[in-house]
Amino acid sequence: MRGTVARMLGLLLGAVAWLTVPASGVALAATPPQPGTFVGRGFDTCAAPSQAAMNAWRASSPYRAVGIYISGGSRSCAQPNLTATWVANQVANGWRLIPIELGYQAPCGTRTPKMSANPATARTQGGSAADSAVSAAQALGIGAGSTIYNDIEHYPSTASCKAAVLSFLSGWTERLHVRGYLSGMYSSGSSGIRDVCDAYNDTAYTRLDQLWIAWWNGVADTDAGSYCPDDYYANHQRLHQYAGEVTETWGGVTIRIDRNYLDVSPPQGPPPGEEWTATVDNSGPGFTASANWGTSAFSAQRFGADYRFASPVSSSDVAWYAATTPATDSYAINVWYPADAGYNNLAPYIVATTTGNQSVTVNQRTGGGQWVPLGVFTLPAGAGNKVGVSRWTSGTGYVVADAVRFTRL
Repeated sequence: MRGTVARMLGLLLGAVAWLTVPASGVALAATPPQPGTFVGRGFDTCAAPSQAAMNAWRASSPYRAVGIYISGGSRSCAQPNLTATWVANQVANGWRLIPIELGYQAPCGTRTPKMSANPATARTQGGSAADSAVSAAQALGIGAGSTIYNDIEHYPSTASCKAAVLSFLSGWTERLHVRGYLSGMYSSGSSGIRDVCDAYNDTAYTRLDQLWIAWWNGVADTDAGSYCPDDYYANHQRLHQYAGEVTETWGGVTIRIDRNYLDVSPPQGPPPGEEWTATVDNSGPGFTASANWGTSAFSAQRFGADYRFASPVSSSDVAWYAATTPATDSYAINVWYPADAGYNNLAPYIVATTTGNQSVTVNQRTGGGQWVPLGVFTLPAGAGNKVGVSRWTSGTGYVVADAVRFTRL
């Protein structure tokens, strides 16, 4: 009888947990991935509300998700309520959490701190921001598999500013995946969202997992209007902030909020961090070149500490990048080089595919300091030289060998 009563009591307590979870607790396990799979309304507000406020809104409001600012140097509100216990209580009560990093802002915007206008530096800053956000998430008990959304407020987009933002978000996404988290981005439809969607198919940048669209049109759906095509980020990958800076009262508690509608779900396929990708730098293992290739740190657009260079000659003398590909499959190959007017306008890259070597020429006088796509190629499984840079070219200027990135598709 005691066991039966205990089981019944457990079911009853579980059914009303959102009313009875205490405001304090002991050591807590990590939550399930947040926001996870969810379709419905949510709100965000500057500071995490008190437990009493959350309980009142859970009982009477139409909202079931809440945005929380967990990290970042651009946050403007103190967070006295935001603790691991608060997080655990809300999840136990049935809330879905939307973790937000509000840190580096666009270099052409008005908010600070600003990311670098240099795409290579901005990419590094994105990775550092991801590490900081993951540390904050883990301290709050927000576990791996969760999505963390980088809040980049509206900015007057220009070509150079767009390149910096997209590079920053690439570094953000790549590092979050390594740490086992998903990447999201919040921004105005007319600036960040438009820029991200314009680059949706650009393999020079790493695609986000989810998109949070700020477009105050008053409609609770995930439409992005003209800012993003309907078939981009279309697989349960969108949040829409459809109204902002409104005051609502539920259960006798008044909060100033932004209104959101979510249709999100973790992607099917390998979890973050399990997709195969490899980057080979000229100063690391996997790179080989003859003594004819010099070493330079002249350009700030370099990847890593330095890069290699050589004059063109009528012989191959290839600088090779070796990688151990996990299977015979399709791989996107991107290359990184510093650009300069004195570098080669027809630098020949060689890709060792399953059907033989294929050559792709790149103008190394423009487009440097970022990942530049060579294309998608079928590579054989196993270790070996996969991409090379040859000196045999009709172009003029130094041929540069810096870094290569392989991504299995």
